[in-house]
Amino acid sequence: MKKKKNEARPVLTRDAVKKALALLPVPATKRDLARALGVTGGERIALKRIMRELEEEGALERGPKRAFRAAGELPEVLPMEIVDRDPAGEMLASPIDWHGEGPAPRIVTEPPRDRAIRALGIGDRFLGRLRKDKDGQVASVIKELGQSAHRVLGVIQIEQGQAIVAPVDRRTKQFFVLDRAGAQKVARGDIVLVEPLAGRDRGRLRARLRETHGNLDAPGAISLISIHEHGIPVDFPEAVTREAVEVSRGALSLSGREDLRAVPLITIDPEDARDHDDAVYAEPDTDAGNPGGHVVYVAIADVAHYVRPGSALDREAAKRGNSTYFPDRVVPMLPHELSSDKCSLREGEERACLVVRMVIDAQGRKRHHRFVRGLMRSAARLTYAEVEDAITGKPGPRVAPLMARIITPLLAAYRAMEKARDAREPLAIHVPEFRARLGEDGKVFSIDQRPSLEAMKLIEEMMIAANVAAAETLEKAKIPLLYRVHEPPSDEKISAYADYLSSVGLKFAKGQVIKPAAFNRLLARVAGAEHEAALNELTLRTQSQARYSPESLGHFGLNLARYAHFTSPIRRYADLVVHRGLIRALNLGSDGQSDGLSDGEAAALEATAEHISTTERRSMAAERDSIDRYLAAYMQDRIGAEFDGRITGVARFGLFVKLEGLGADGLVPISSLGTDFFQHMEKQHALMGKRTRKTYRLGDRVRVMVAEA
Repeated sequence: MKKKKNEARPVLTRDAVKKALALLPVPATKRDLARALGVTGGERIALKRIMRELEEEGALERGPKRAFRAAGELPEVLPMEIVDRDPAGEMLASPIDWHGEGPAPRIVTEPPRDRAIRALGIGDRFLGRLRKDKDGQVASVIKELGQSAHRVLGVIQIEQGQAIVAPVDRRTKQFFVLDRAGAQKVARGDIVLVEPLAGRDRGRLRARLRETHGNLDAPGAISLISIHEHGIPVDFPEAVTREAVEVSRGALSLSGREDLRAVPLITIDPEDARDHDDAVYAEPDTDAGNPGGHVVYVAIADVAHYVRPGSALDREAAKRGNSTYFPDRVVPMLPHELSSDKCSLREGEERACLVVRMVIDAQGRKRHHRFVRGLMRSAARLTYAEVEDAITGKPGPRVAPLMARIITPLLAAYRAMEKARDAREPLAIHVPEFRARLGEDGKVFSIDQRPSLEAMKLIEEMMIAANVAAAETLEKAKIPLLYRVHEPPSDEKISAYADYLSSVGLKFAKGQVIKPAAFNRLLARVAGAEHEAALNELTLRTQSQARYSPESLGHFGLNLARYAHFTSPIRRYADLVVHRGLIRALNLGSDGQSDGLSDGEAAALEATAEHISTTERRSMAAERDSIDRYLAAYMQDRIGAEFDGRITGVARFGLFVKLEGLGADGLVPISSLGTDFFQHMEKQHALMGKRTRKTYRLGDRVRVMVAEA
């Protein structure tokens, strides 16, 4: 179609080039772009320059045959490889030819519709077609391309002079023999990434060495395995580190900020906290119209001041999605210069912040709130334990001088907010959490249950209130945002939950409109009873998984109609997006609002929500796996010892048991239960002996012996 003579042509800018590229088929040539933008003559040189700049910055990727695509964009049809299986059993594939930053995306793959194509397994390659559905990208199989040599992470064992690779993933049953060249570069206990080869050596599959990642006996080896197994990006690109150093050197000014340095905001964190991104302060409300009311300040590190949309820092933070925490290290979303320094609210140091000032009544109900950009100076860095001692009337020497002005008003405001929380009735599930405590040698010396302290609940309630205020402000201003959503349990999960309850003499109506209070009443009934722990665990498993979404779907667990993450932009990209939205909504931007939410970001919120929900799940899986490995390492010295435990899962092949006081999970194979034939009673979550009628149910106490770790 010819362009009319008087029709306005797009101005040749970087944004115009990016928008045109997004609308063109993937990939697109320079000629396609020039045609779409109406570029002719001498303007072609300017277009070439803009494309080169975008490519150097990583916003544009060069494909085959002189074609281009926006960074991270995948063509509709591409060769892919099955690389993993998700917890639901779905096959996950990644592009074979991946040149983007960070790990290749993992895409759910539909079973082949063509009966001539066999069911694919890990390592198989295929030509796939991508499409989007409500859960993200899905790949359908067009044509099988044959099996690939996928990569395996393992530990070197030496047997009869051969370097044997034992996979760290116990689901991978095959051991591999390292080729001669690789064997000369490794030692017993080395963690290696290998690529299987064709053929066998003494009956075992052969493999080629790709990477080495230290020794299993070295401190940090366990978390290192989880990092590499789950593809957690560790090292920052040079451009990102350089930019972090540059922006951290900038001087702070009061221009566009409120001076809050006289407000005695304090941070309250765990003893081993690696960053401090939130601070709180409260005081009685002097308004006569609000008797018994309080004013609560929640100050959050102003990460948006340093991490501007489209910058190298921003692209890297978006790619990572969040920080990942292990017992011995943190893999941060932002470089050290920001995460541990300029964006950490250190005691006595001036810091840029975004603050919400909330006025609540005597019953903890919020009357109104206001967001400001400020400059603060933390009055104290306290730990949960120190504040807990103060709450119980035993303040230590560091806290005692702060009691009258800071701690007592904070506690009074929390007691009011506690009333509002109880009236709201959020989900009250009590499942103990355990932590591995490591010595200087990186070995586990104890497993402790994490305490549940009033000081933690104080911070939690104030953070929840701040998150709600952020969502309300953005909704009112009609600014797109990322909600933190937690949908009610599915009908299928509720049905299975009710079936189990009926087997232990409890009722749960399947057809009712489920509210958190229904679960709370049930859990209150079994408090102190034999099945209390099992029911709390099962109630937790029945819930949906929280995620991010540009749609307001509510938060079932907190029993809130709207909720957004605002309080941790150091470690969650979602919070940074919310900060930018507030800056835009309230005209708080500096440098002509360049640090507020851009139109491009707003348009891409659905894709951003999908991506960061995925990176969050990846981090959770890596963190969980590392804890499991630390627990297994701790139990290695306890082979043959007996422990009390509870049955936390029942399957047709055996019982899953959690050891009391340790949190370690283990499998009791059905073959070790005796000579009787045990039937799996799925709805009752039980195994029953056909001859003896001996029954093992979910929640039962058992005595077990550790046979293997």
